[in-house]
Amino acid sequence: MLSECRVPVQIEEESRYRELLGARAWNSLPVAVQQRFGKQLKAGASVVYQGVVVAMRMNLAGRALAQLARLVGGPLPHDLSSMHQAAVVSVTQDIAGDGQFWIRQYGRASGFPQVIHSSKRFAGPTGIEEYIGCGIGIALKLRTEQGALLFESDHYFIDLGSWKMRFPKWMKPGQLTITHRDLGQKKFRFSLDLRSRYLGELLHQDAIFWDKED
Repeated sequence: MLSECRVPVQIEEESRYRELLGARAWNSLPVAVQQRFGKQLKAGASVVYQGVVVAMRMNLAGRALAQLARLVGGPLPHDLSSMHQAAVVSVTQDIAGDGQFWIRQYGRASGFPQVIHSSKRFAGPTGIEEYIGCGIGIALKLRTEQGALLFESDHYFIDLGSWKMRFPKWMKPGQLTITHRDLGQKKFRFSLDLRSRYLGELLHQDAIFWDKED
């Protein structure tokens, strides 16, 4: 019965990741990565990836930052009991604007899963930004490294409509790096790494996901 209710995912060609990277860097990526980031969902359509958290660690400063970040929507994983728990990521194309809504769900040893909301937009000086809540966003830079696609924080900002301000360097919570690495057999590793120049590795998380079945 569930299969009868499935709505087919509508897909169009997506060239903006390729344009931001440049042809040489784009062509260095595995075909599977190009396929994931070379397609655009039609407005309102969603795709879901299921997986499992395989690594997670935080130092004391990282734990404090993750808890503090809950005041602006909880954009960071904050519960170490998510290790070996189910992870689900859904991506929905924005109907009203030119972007995507991302929902990440991480199971925990007890209680409701942690749910993280964000939106990606192709905008700003770097060409792509991620909004994490309360008007706070991250301008991202894209690059490749040994066949992996990396999203790295360039700067943080607050956007309140007609007023937008870049955070000064002393307010920067750390250098954020998101890595998408293909593992073959329709699997990929999602890695989140947040590092401080003075406090070292604040937070690290690895999760392995599977491509959805067509």
